[in-house]
Amino acid sequence: MSKGFDKRFDALINSGRGSISGGLKGIEKESLRIDAQGRLAQTGHPLAFGSALTNSHITTDFSEALLEFITPAFHNTWEAQQFLCDVHQFAYQNLDRELIWNASMPCRIPADAEIPLARYGNSNIGQMKTIYRRGLGYRYGRSMQTIAGVHFNYSPPKSFWPVYRDAIGVRQSEDEFRSEQYLGMVRNFRRFGWLILYLFGTSPAMCKSFAGNHAAGMPALNADTLFEPFGTSLRMSDLGYSNQNQARLNISLNSLEEYVHDLSAAVATPEPAYEKIGVKVDGKYRQLNANLLQIENEYYSSIRPKRVARSGERPTAALRRGGIEYVEIRSLDINVDDPAGINQNTMRFIEAFLIYCLIEDSPPLCNESLHETRRNQALTAKRGRDPEFRLQRDGTPTALPTWAGEILDKVDAIAAVFDADEGEACYAHAVRLAQSLVADPDATPSARLLHKLRAEKCSFFDFTLHQAVVHRDYFASIAPLTDHRQAMFEREARESIERQKAIEAGDQLSLDDYLAQYFSSD
Repeated sequence: MSKGFDKRFDALINSGRGSISGGLKGIEKESLRIDAQGRLAQTGHPLAFGSALTNSHITTDFSEALLEFITPAFHNTWEAQQFLCDVHQFAYQNLDRELIWNASMPCRIPADAEIPLARYGNSNIGQMKTIYRRGLGYRYGRSMQTIAGVHFNYSPPKSFWPVYRDAIGVRQSEDEFRSEQYLGMVRNFRRFGWLILYLFGTSPAMCKSFAGNHAAGMPALNADTLFEPFGTSLRMSDLGYSNQNQARLNISLNSLEEYVHDLSAAVATPEPAYEKIGVKVDGKYRQLNANLLQIENEYYSSIRPKRVARSGERPTAALRRGGIEYVEIRSLDINVDDPAGINQNTMRFIEAFLIYCLIEDSPPLCNESLHETRRNQALTAKRGRDPEFRLQRDGTPTALPTWAGEILDKVDAIAAVFDADEGEACYAHAVRLAQSLVADPDATPSARLLHKLRAEKCSFFDFTLHQAVVHRDYFASIAPLTDHRQAMFEREARESIERQKAIEAGDQLSLDDYLAQYFSSD
């Protein structure tokens, strides 16, 4: 172990106070709605789901057909898992023969113009959300926005921070200390996040309908499927979110002040390529503005430092106001074998891994080291299981199993602390599973998926459509929702519609004035 990790880990353990267990965990899971033939749904967001603008648990992302299920933040992984299963079950009650495409790479999708943008009503904020998505379509193409994933939100327990600060002998206010430590966690997740793609990547193949001209030279598994033989997560490759459009954005993670400054500057800096698109053309907004980023959320990163924003507050303003409150992990593929797209072993591993990222040495990231993290992620996404593949570790070629083994030894030590607190060996089991995948690349989710496609001689599309039916039948077969949970979802749907109406009735500004005021706020 590195001396810095050893020292901080031992100090925390020897403090005898506080706990790393019981941190808050929440899930945001995206999924395309499809018809029975596996085509992208052209129907509107189901009325039974309430308002996509204001429902706390069922909304949409880029497209009207891209569902997003959101759990509250829970202290236990089983609570988050149960809620996610419950929201799937409620959704299937109201889908009227439609299905949920439970994979990250999309179904057979139509031409860009036929991919419907998400609609949020006539309020200023609702129109702004749709305009933002229209801008994404112009900038990156609508098809790319149909890629789906699972986001894991996490914060250690509040009681952890003062104990850890005292244990390692740092003299700072708790808010300053927390934000500084979170940024150390974020930098290390960027350094080591290739491991998440290797362990949990489940998108080594895709429908040819998605590829377009972006996949020149990619091998064909069969007539309808392209794939990377050693791929782990095409979603996180340059075919997906790690695209070249944002490659030149270097948002500093070395201090909160620098992060907020760089992100704010990107939202305020004109981009000639986007100016050519136009902002308001023939009286209709094509995008919110012609800057490098329309809003902060357009910046794609595998991890984001976040704070819950107040109504109308920009993300950077929220961070400036109160510092970092939690992190959002964005590099998880949907697991096609899990009806809910994620399981507790994955959650437990990531929780322990994030504590490792927090405690491990985390020096500042310069432009060269940022480039190295991007390279490692992009190549792991496409070649992570290749025995000849080498990561770059401070400029030195390093075999993935070697580096992963060192990391997992430390994560295992952290898992033991979780298990000692909780009286079970659940976290250690999650780490053992990860270690077995490093030892046997053919056992990874990405390799297993390719094996199934070959063994069953079927396309990615046919396999995933079959899985959608299997998962629908699973949710129909399990115990019904409790009366309390059923009533909660129904009440939230009803009340969300009323909240949307109230927002629309309360608008006092024109859309132009609303947008001008929003972007002038700080």
